[in-house]
Amino acid sequence: MSDQAKYIVGVDVGGTFTDVFFLDEQSGECSVAKVPSTRPNQSKGFIEGIRSGVEDFSELATVVHGTTVGTNALLERKGAKTGIITTEGFRDVLEMRRRDRPTTWGLWGQFEPIIPRNLRLEVPERTLADGTIYKAVNPDDVKAAAQELIDAGAESVCVAFMNSYANFDNEQIAVKAVRDIWPNEHVVASSEILPEIREFERTSTTALNAYLQPPVGNYLQRLETALQDDGFKGQVLIVQSNGGVMSVDVARRLPVRTALSGPAAGVIASAYIATVAGFPNVITCDMGGTSFDVSLVADGESSLSAQTSIDYGMIIRTPMIEITTIGAGGGSIAWVDRGGLLQIGPESAGSDPGPVCYGLGNDRPTVTDANLVLGRINADRPIGGKLDRLDVGAAKLAIEAHVGKPLGLEIMEAAEAIVRVANSKMAGAIRLVSVERGHSPNEFSAMPFGGGGALHAGALIKEVGLKSALVPRYPGVTSALGCTIADMRHDFVQTISCMLADMDIAGLQNHMGEMAAEGRKLLEDAKVKFGSLDTVFELDMSYLGQTHTVDVALPVEFKNGVVPVSVKLIEESFIARYAQVYGRPLEGIPVRVLNLRVSVIGRRSKFDLQLLAPKGDNSIKDAVLGHRDVWVDGGWHQATRYERLVLPVDAEIFGPALLEQPDTTIFIEPDLVGTVDSYGNLIITRQE
Repeated sequence: MSDQAKYIVGVDVGGTFTDVFFLDEQSGECSVAKVPSTRPNQSKGFIEGIRSGVEDFSELATVVHGTTVGTNALLERKGAKTGIITTEGFRDVLEMRRRDRPTTWGLWGQFEPIIPRNLRLEVPERTLADGTIYKAVNPDDVKAAAQELIDAGAESVCVAFMNSYANFDNEQIAVKAVRDIWPNEHVVASSEILPEIREFERTSTTALNAYLQPPVGNYLQRLETALQDDGFKGQVLIVQSNGGVMSVDVARRLPVRTALSGPAAGVIASAYIATVAGFPNVITCDMGGTSFDVSLVADGESSLSAQTSIDYGMIIRTPMIEITTIGAGGGSIAWVDRGGLLQIGPESAGSDPGPVCYGLGNDRPTVTDANLVLGRINADRPIGGKLDRLDVGAAKLAIEAHVGKPLGLEIMEAAEAIVRVANSKMAGAIRLVSVERGHSPNEFSAMPFGGGGALHAGALIKEVGLKSALVPRYPGVTSALGCTIADMRHDFVQTISCMLADMDIAGLQNHMGEMAAEGRKLLEDAKVKFGSLDTVFELDMSYLGQTHTVDVALPVEFKNGVVPVSVKLIEESFIARYAQVYGRPLEGIPVRVLNLRVSVIGRRSKFDLQLLAPKGDNSIKDAVLGHRDVWVDGGWHQATRYERLVLPVDAEIFGPALLEQPDTTIFIEPDLVGTVDSYGNLIITRQE
């Protein structure tokens, strides 16, 4: 790394914009940039975004990237042509799934697995649930199947045998046979990806990983090459769906862990900013150009889910931050259905052609067009640097043609209807992660970010009953900021499947030590500086006869390669956790241990948020830009315009007001007030 390397840069590539956050570690100064995303080659926008703030790439110490390449490949089904080699009789696991349907109450549902049936091949082999090899695999059979896939044009392949979590000997023999003849490195085994019970989830996760390896690997290769060609000699890290980061080598091997990369970075940043600001309970509201992502942070901790469905039938079983996504971004298209109801999304105008007001060819109105017509966006100051001015007239014509006339509404009424429907959809997503999970909204604050989130903060406070809203200093690039502070994290799982009374403690300790050591090695290989290392041990446990398990954290430490654990400690931890989840433990029923989970976390240094605080002796008057009429609740109101980043600490801004900055606009509604805190955040509450 160059001696002059001083910048840590976070880059979040979204569907519409690529956001960049720059931290100069020598001067302590921060800056942001927002440039249009460049699909299909996202690396171009990535490089352009960094170059907008740093010309000399030798000054870059670390680049941390939240990517949507994997997400888009899954949603658009544009991954690699992939084959699977599986146990004889089980080629249709991906198609049968869990015998579910796309629509719960529908009579039928169509689903096409990412691997078509002609590329799902079987070989004779069988491992029993207890790990006994009932039928050994023949490497020649595997090579014949692999050659058939090569001849069919498969670019990647996965091997997923029955019960390989209990004994992966057959699977490893098969993988070696495939690798002997496969023309590239894109060969994976389920025991390498997810050595955990449940055949569909294990097969699905492994298949999706193989499906993503070529596109994600090629993208990261292009990215590294482009950076190095410009003189970059630092470290590139990739954000995982669990909120941690990993090296590029690990990302190439396990691309399935990037499925929610960008949104996860935003949640990590939100949890850190909100907790430091004194708001440990927040609901993050990430409104980008294509989607609206919601996640709940309680007591400063984001929630992790053991598995996630990226789309119907696309199950990924790996720890991910719980994020609910709906099609209500700034570019989401408003339309009237056959029943005469106004709908928002899920189709989006994206960055190209973008909303109607961009003037790039789209003629269907979006949420951004509605906000523009309502006066909430400054037509002369579009974010992202792509355009000089937004076309208000074109936006009005589109709203009138596609929404106003079909519903019998005037233009302004139609524009407000679009925003209200969008707000209603967002409120529904917030209730899903709060009310429906036992949380009271009045104990939480909204944390809107993304390019459009701060325009809707006030409406969400009132519609859901939230306590307040906390708008970060740079809401438009919060996910990029999150990239720079995310810890490095690696998660492991191994199915144990035994009764606690019969537990082989020595064997369990061996598994725990091996997994912890592997995680530590991955951290060391990444050559990243950490403030501390943490290892978390958990067991999935239940009473005998129960289908669902509870996650039981074990209060033990990994020292000198040893993990001190006992049956008594495990039992006490389970009883305490079960009582916490269900109210009271059961008596007289044997306890079962299903899975061991180990997380190894390298804590990266967090920069002081005081660096984001307003500087200088500015007054509120210094920040006033003028006035503009905004349409609210069926009528026009005069709103004062402010340069948000000039507002001093403790400034109180009463609505209606518009706070403009390069990466977003904040709308404070007439009955709300915003206060700037010591970190530069804006706290929006109801006027007393």
